[in-house]
Amino acid sequence: MKKRKKGYPHTSDVMEAIMEILSDDVYVKPELFYDKVKAKLEDKGFKTSYLTVKRVWRIYEEMVRKGRIYDALGVVEGYGFDKEGYDELS
Repeated sequence: MKKRKKGYPHTSDVMEAIMEILSDDVYVKPELFYDKVKAKLEDKGFKTSYLTVKRVWRIYEEMVRKGRIYDALGVVEGYGFDKEGYDELS
C-alpha cells in the first residue's frame, strides 16, 4: 500500500516534531535543528517544500516563551543557558 501524503504541516505538527526531536536528542546543534525538524515531518508524510527556517525558529521561540519547552538549544535571549553555561532563570 502506498504511503499517503498528509499535506502541509500545521503549526501544531511542527510543535510536535520539535518536542519529539528535543526528547530524542538532548544535544541538538542549532545549525542542524531545522533539517531535523524537516526530516521528522517528512518521515510522518508531510510535504515540507514551504516549511521555512524562519517559521521553525519562530515556532520554537514561541514555545520557549510560553513555557511549553525549555530552551535546550540556548538560542532564545533571556531563557535557558547563557554563554558561560549557567541557567539565567536561577
